[in-house]
Amino acid sequence: MTQADLPPFSCSYTPALVELIAQLKCSLIVSTYQAGKVIFLSSDGEVIHQLTRTFNNPMGLALAGDALAIATKQEVIVFANSPELAWTYPRKPECYDSLFLPRAVYFTGQLAMHDLAWVISEHRSDLSDGMDLIGVNTSFSCLCHIDHRFSFRPFWQPHFISSLQSEDRCHLNGMALRNQKICYATALGRSDTAEGWRENKTRAGILMDVETNQVIVHGLPMPHSPRIIGEKLYLLFSTTGEIVCLEPETGNFEIVNRLPGFVRGMTFYHDYLFVGTSRLRKTHTFGDLELAQRQDLFCGITAIHLPTGAIVGQLRYHNSVEEIYDIQIIPGKVRPNILRHDQEVYQQALSIPEATYWSAFTK
Repeated sequence: MTQADLPPFSCSYTPALVELIAQLKCSLIVSTYQAGKVIFLSSDGEVIHQLTRTFNNPMGLALAGDALAIATKQEVIVFANSPELAWTYPRKPECYDSLFLPRAVYFTGQLAMHDLAWVISEHRSDLSDGMDLIGVNTSFSCLCHIDHRFSFRPFWQPHFISSLQSEDRCHLNGMALRNQKICYATALGRSDTAEGWRENKTRAGILMDVETNQVIVHGLPMPHSPRIIGEKLYLLFSTTGEIVCLEPETGNFEIVNRLPGFVRGMTFYHDYLFVGTSRLRKTHTFGDLELAQRQDLFCGITAIHLPTGAIVGQLRYHNSVEEIYDIQIIPGKVRPNILRHDQEVYQQALSIPEATYWSAFTK
């Protein structure tokens, strides 16, 4: 069977990945703006179940308790999980253990919103249990709050960005949190001109300390997805395919592993990293990289045992998906589902603090 004969979103995976996800009793959420999908991956111990939902260029994902946020091309959508409605889902009763339902849509306009996160808030939010939703606003080179009053509310920008303009000046793309507070940010350059980061994009990446607003490491090969794990900082060097543990004080780093692909999107659960790799289309922003010419690139998810750096499982897409942006873990959920607000079945899903209902009314 040729690739053209395969059904959409065909993938293959190692038995070890099936066993690992089942053993961890979790599921994965994957965003791919290239394919316009958010994908839930779960395991029953025998096979990996894949559930795809269409969104307009989904990128950043943020999960806090039962609250899930997805950044799309012009919106940020917030969902709330209802396990009760999941179990009684009319189309597949007693199948799902979580059902994410849309509860708020923020019409932000086109911000090229990359990473999203829930952070500790001074003002209680009913959706996020005392958390605020923030994002990496790549278009305007800043970190911002998402709220109902403005397209975005900026609260931090690199010291070298002289004004907030929709010019993607430094390609600010990632942020690392410690105890739900932002400590580091990554960008692809130190430019203060429109798309100035492109001039030396492969070796001009920077790591910034958000509290001091200083560049603390420079010359990085397209850094993405910075994450604090324990007391250590991990991030991805996208142009080299490397997962690294970096010391912010010295800039020294150790390579955890190296993958054949443009690495972007990383999450951690127990002792395991889950890392996304992309093939890179010729028409992509990064399609002119030397990496894009390699023949062994693949798009998929790799599970890595962090204490040893060993690859323990892998999923590879054969069609439909060429690029991955973000990955998140849903802990304790082994068969999740998600509904968009334009799906008819969603219009029947009702919940109040004391009860849930599947309404009989559809008009």
